[in-house]
Amino acid sequence: MNLPHPSSVLLDPTPVSPAQLLAASARSAATPAALVGDTPVLWVGEPFTTDRRGFWAKLEGHNPGGIKDRTALYMVAAARERGALLPGARIVESTSGTLGLGLALAGIAYGHPVSVVTDPGMEAQVAGLLRAYGAEVHTVTVPHPHGGWQQARRDAVAELLAADPGAWCPDQYHNPDNVAAYRPLAHELVAQLGRIDTLVVSVGTGGHSAGIGRVLRTFFPTLRVVGVDTCASTIFGQPSGTRLMRGLGSSIYPRNVAYELFDEVHWVAAPEAVWAARALARTRYATGGWSVGAVALVARYLARTHPAEERIAAVFPDGPHRYVSTVFDDAYCRTHRLLGHEPADAPEEIGHPSQAVVTHWTRCTTVTRPLPARPGEERLDHPAGAGR
Repeated sequence: MNLPHPSSVLLDPTPVSPAQLLAASARSAATPAALVGDTPVLWVGEPFTTDRRGFWAKLEGHNPGGIKDRTALYMVAAARERGALLPGARIVESTSGTLGLGLALAGIAYGHPVSVVTDPGMEAQVAGLLRAYGAEVHTVTVPHPHGGWQQARRDAVAELLAADPGAWCPDQYHNPDNVAAYRPLAHELVAQLGRIDTLVVSVGTGGHSAGIGRVLRTFFPTLRVVGVDTCASTIFGQPSGTRLMRGLGSSIYPRNVAYELFDEVHWVAAPEAVWAARALARTRYATGGWSVGAVALVARYLARTHPAEERIAAVFPDGPHRYVSTVFDDAYCRTHRLLGHEPADAPEEIGHPSQAVVTHWTRCTTVTRPLPARPGEERLDHPAGAGR
């Protein structure tokens, strides 16, 4: 692959007209919502990867708040159109951070007050930004005995909705608009890369993995979809446990997860994600937090083990800024024993999600739906990708 030398990017010819002073990619916008989308892709190669292999990263951190700006704006617009969200009504939702920023943006764009419910794991700078953007921040203090912090947050959302009958909750875990919102992102990837053989995506609510994967598979029927989860997440059939990583994984079963899409799933532990996020920062000057580190680690492995001509696209949900006090803070990482754990060259493998409780990077090529299907659906328990 012929990539431009860094100096060639800077040494532009002298413009012949004032209009040429504006870079071709620069945009003007009348509203902050108009700045969402059309994010760049970056080639991630050596020295983060090896043997002249690499992958393309979709940098969703170039949105004002991150990837969930897309779904927040879409869910709010759709609810307004249906009449489910009345003009001026309050928006109430559970979030670990990124969707909250997106909803704050949507609240400003459409004229709605916003209340978010979070837990003590939210970074102080994110809570501060949410308040700066006009959102109310409610913090639960005790996890649910079975559903962890996520269920505790959802219970608090229910209480806020009961106190304000006119309020509306997007319910990102089960709202199909959360999936539909990512069609433009998939189209951007097709336009930017032309061909995609493998998609690597983190899985939390299931929105962007389903929304991007389903659309891309209509263009590329043999597309491989690789899901990235965190240890102690229930999504792909592991038992729930305490999780340090945020933005991926779940203690509940989001209905938006499209299990039939996935060819394989990788679970990544927090120290491994930290190593990858920091290595990305040192080598490529493009990085992010927990999800980005986990996705990059898996994409790096796939680039090394798959044919050199295969085109791999990885979605980086946000940038590094909200993780300055966690992933990129040495004191925090030492406290949580996250440093000095360079991952293995390859993950361990299990034949079925129920075979073992995973505690570090592990791969499985059997994907199951770990809860009863909805009425009228069959329970899924199939080799990954069999739904194609």
